[in-house]
Amino acid sequence: MNVLFFSPGFPAEMPHFVRGLAEVGARVIGIGDQPLEAMPDTARNALAYYERVESLWDEPAILATVRGLADRVGIDRVECLWEPGMLLAASLREKLGLPGMTLGQTVPFRDKEEMKRVLDRNGIRTPRHARATTAAECRQAAEHIGFPLIVKPIAGAGSADTYRVDGEKGLEDVLPRIRHVPEVSVEEFIDGEEYTFDTICAGGKILYYNIAWYRPSPLLGRSNEWISPQTVSLRNPDAPELAGGLGMGKEVLKALDYRTGFTHMEWFRKHDGEAVFGEIGARPPGARSVDIMNYASDFDVFSGWAEAVCHGRLSQPLERRYNAAVIFKRALGQGRIQRIEGLHSLLQRFGPHVVEIDLLPIGAQRRDWKQTLRSDGNLIVRHPDLAATLEMADRVGTDLQIFAG
Repeated sequence: MNVLFFSPGFPAEMPHFVRGLAEVGARVIGIGDQPLEAMPDTARNALAYYERVESLWDEPAILATVRGLADRVGIDRVECLWEPGMLLAASLREKLGLPGMTLGQTVPFRDKEEMKRVLDRNGIRTPRHARATTAAECRQAAEHIGFPLIVKPIAGAGSADTYRVDGEKGLEDVLPRIRHVPEVSVEEFIDGEEYTFDTICAGGKILYYNIAWYRPSPLLGRSNEWISPQTVSLRNPDAPELAGGLGMGKEVLKALDYRTGFTHMEWFRKHDGEAVFGEIGARPPGARSVDIMNYASDFDVFSGWAEAVCHGRLSQPLERRYNAAVIFKRALGQGRIQRIEGLHSLLQRFGPHVVEIDLLPIGAQRRDWKQTLRSDGNLIVRHPDLAATLEMADRVGTDLQIFAG
């Protein structure tokens, strides 16, 4: 099978999906705007052919290029796991008569208002919501929905340009900050714990699923520099307290007629136990989330996705052995990394359970914490017991310090 893979070198997780495709026997044809020599070895070594283009967003030029590739090397599938390219990938499938998500199926995964409208029609609990393209429409939506509320991009990913608004003054403060966003979703603020429901599907059947817990909520973590955000892949996604989100996730996939590939859904568990939908993407989660799925089960999710896409199955044995948590660290101060404190004592205390350390080296420029959740590095820990996992994660959050200056 020849698989055209959109942007094989970026974002950071993409090379591992390219590797997965090659490992299950696919011939991977990459198309991207990076020079081949600048691409990570993981992707470069797995590609059978690579076509570099000037721009990934010039649809007529991309279509012409892909038609040429189809004539020369043959294309059986088009795969894109990067949010901004998903509509283009769907358009290519339609124009080339290839299987996979159509434009009509893709739009509800990209447009948060259309997404919620489909789910509303199917009786799935979503936050009260409205689409807005002007300041006046934002004010009108706020009056209808009530405060507190959330304002976020219709086609955004993660928590970028997302704001909690508690009143009219707060809304007026936020409006100038979102002026560059063409369309926003104004929606009810849901107070509760935030989780994910991640799946690999083939032919409409869920072959693998994962529930992760955000500690704290992404919006809170993105708003306070001192926080060390955590994502925890839970060993027992079938726990009774998660049943509402698990059931809702399955209903969401059915309502959106999702067939084959990766999905990443976010949902809320309110203090009274009610599960409320957040949003869903037809893609994997970022920010090391796939890695902690792997660590939770000693399982290769990257090749698992590839096998589902290419062969409609998932043959790896799956045993949920651990809870796994990634903890993101932000340096104190500005400039270059000067020193790291607390790592040695953490390794002495938790050493066997610390499975990965990825911190910026001394002398590296500190990253802008508002632009990347991965910030200045991360640690991954795992343990069969959830309480022990959370204790380790919290100690990394408080005891490990990175200093810049």
